[in-house]
Amino acid sequence: MTDRTVAVLAGGLSHEREVSLRSGRRLAGALRGAGLDVREWDADASLIERLRTDRPDAAVVALHGGEGENGSIQAVLELLDIPFVGTSARASRRAWDKPTAKAEFARAGLSTPDWVALPHTTFRELGAQAMLDAMVERLGLPLMVKPDQGGSALGARVVRASAGVPGAMVSGRANPDTVRAERGGGGTEVAVSVVDDGPAGPRALPPVEVDVPGGVYDYTARYTQGAATFHCPARLPEETLTLLQETALQTHRLLGLRDLSRMDAVVDAEGRVQILEVNVSPGLTDTSLLPTAVTTAGMDLGELFAALVERAVERG
Repeated sequence: MTDRTVAVLAGGLSHEREVSLRSGRRLAGALRGAGLDVREWDADASLIERLRTDRPDAAVVALHGGEGENGSIQAVLELLDIPFVGTSARASRRAWDKPTAKAEFARAGLSTPDWVALPHTTFRELGAQAMLDAMVERLGLPLMVKPDQGGSALGARVVRASAGVPGAMVSGRANPDTVRAERGGGGTEVAVSVVDDGPAGPRALPPVEVDVPGGVYDYTARYTQGAATFHCPARLPEETLTLLQETALQTHRLLGLRDLSRMDAVVDAEGRVQILEVNVSPGLTDTSLLPTAVTTAGMDLGELFAALVERAVERG
């Protein structure tokens, strides 16, 4: 496998550019350690020409947000017939649209916090205060207000009193056209990564528990060293850990995901798994959750992704 050339695609122009660059650097180093010939390329106007003139055996998408997770870069790679690690363009779009994914979870009988997603125009045309009052009446408090698309908790706010809802809505509207308000009942926040690196099919890694002193796992807590404490495996009963892994595998298959994914969830006081969202391009920084699970599972990050690269080449 040492003669494989791999393009690690990172950066881009989304709000998560810096996180993506950090993920890309760590992944590139891990792949080189596994013996692969790695190119680190930004997702900019020169990318297509690079992919054509210096065609790699495979690409790995380390982009977060926007084009990295909404199926755009995946569609480009499919157009150019370049094998890549990760989910197809079509399934990436399905997972990226959080209300659509949550509706699929609910139809499949999986638990997800109740929510409402509304475009900006609805607030303007029907009256912002009336809409906010109706949302609080329906969903209760506390509320988690976030963009309906995106990652890294950008624009997400927890609202514990009605007076804080308008400000949270403004924050949540900073990026997309639609804002999602979700019931926030509390519990243990957990992430479960799924990898599909062998003939046996996808498997769930040990669940990672996220412990944040401030109680909110926002962008700052995610990417500031020491802002959050991680426990892997999560400090939960064995049957709950098994349920988390089974649920992560179910969401991975339900959305048609491939190679790797990460389910974010909350385990409530009754031990129920409440799915928050599923990510097709999990972070790979020093504070990210997938690498933590990989280490706990006794695996090497570079060897894992090298195996995923090989599977991508075989698919291609």
